[in-house]
Amino acid sequence: MATKNWVPGTQCVAKSDHTKPKAGELAYRKGDILTIVEIGTGKGLYRARHNKTGDEGLISAGNVREREAIRVDPSLSLMPWFHGKISGPEAVNKLRPMEDGLFLVRESIRHPGDYVLCVSFQKEVIHYRVIYKDNKLTIDNTQYFYNLIDMIEFYMKNKGAIATTLQKPKQKEGAKSAKEELSKAGWLLDIEKLTQGQSIGEGEFGAVYEGEYMGQKVAVKNIKCDVTAQAFLEETTVMTKLQHPNLVRLLGVILHNGLHIVTEFMAKGNLVNFLRTRGRSVVGTRQLLRFSLDVCEGMEYLESKKLVHRDLAARNILISSDSVAKVSDFGLAKVDTKTSDNAKLPVKWTAPEALKKEQKFSTRSDVWSYGVLLWETFSYGRQPYPKMSLKEVKEKVEHGYRMEAPDDCPPSVYALMRSCWESDPGKRPSFRKLRDKLEKELRACGAGAAS
Repeated sequence: MATKNWVPGTQCVAKSDHTKPKAGELAYRKGDILTIVEIGTGKGLYRARHNKTGDEGLISAGNVREREAIRVDPSLSLMPWFHGKISGPEAVNKLRPMEDGLFLVRESIRHPGDYVLCVSFQKEVIHYRVIYKDNKLTIDNTQYFYNLIDMIEFYMKNKGAIATTLQKPKQKEGAKSAKEELSKAGWLLDIEKLTQGQSIGEGEFGAVYEGEYMGQKVAVKNIKCDVTAQAFLEETTVMTKLQHPNLVRLLGVILHNGLHIVTEFMAKGNLVNFLRTRGRSVVGTRQLLRFSLDVCEGMEYLESKKLVHRDLAARNILISSDSVAKVSDFGLAKVDTKTSDNAKLPVKWTAPEALKKEQKFSTRSDVWSYGVLLWETFSYGRQPYPKMSLKEVKEKVEHGYRMEAPDDCPPSVYALMRSCWESDPGKRPSFRKLRDKLEKELRACGAGAAS
């Protein structure tokens, strides 16, 4: 059997029970998730931590398989019990044969914007109108919920104002339960094992806070709106496929009060703040080149997977405790671009062809953004196109204007920025080419200038 080379942090699923461990070995059952802590001394041996119990011990590579990526599947749903716009009589038909607690949720036809919870009880179906009030949902004006997922979760545990607790979801034809799929593949984490820490930011789609999951420091993005959560689900499944040292790693997902996306914690925050708070006296050219190369390698990997980031900027680059730069939000950047909402586009970072009506996003438009990111890096976190309005930026760039080099920026690095800002996307370098050039720069910079 080929020896497996798993790096610490790799998640594995047990293929069989191992309930009678020898001294120093880890006990586990089939289906348990184990995290590799370090490579063991023997052949095919690893030290691993049990994700549920937190125990550590030796495991044999032959008894486990690496946790697999989830197939991106549009029928995967956080709300498989949601049937959209169907009438009351249709709902009654779907809930046959009737059994107590069988339920579904539909959109109200009579009251657009509201929902109806349909529950089977004592051989009949009761329809509860769910009212949308002050951005929250309620059936009885006493219990309020952020979204339908929360509401269903609550009534599965509490009877509250309805005739019976919800027992069994009636799945919409063709829908698959995201909860089951995530759980099967080993990506579903347990809310009870998460200790919530302080908030580290408000993203456009929800709160980001730090926490601890089974002894590991993590960052958590919580998306409360169910429609947005559903859109993020698809992007999260993309993240399960991606493993690279310069991409922020997904650890898993929690379904509770919406969707929680749990990633590794990046202790030094984002690149803009890192550079602004330290400045030239602390961070030398060599370190700036190192960060630029880190980002370039992460982007080259995304390029190889044919994924477009769409929002590459220094604010979306996070720095680890050992000063490695990693691209974040790469799985999430494609959400909500179908709305063609130019107001949301980061104009100063977006390539001219992507700002137009057709919105031509591609790896080459990511390269344009990378040029702006290089400018941010070598200007120590300054806002690009200083003192210019978005309208001015758009018009001037369209007519050939390009930013001047930041102070003390090596001419060769400025030449790289300019190559990223070619009007013709086909003339911009690939991330692979950029990487070769940056590696050359780093070698030329020598070990003389310590960061």
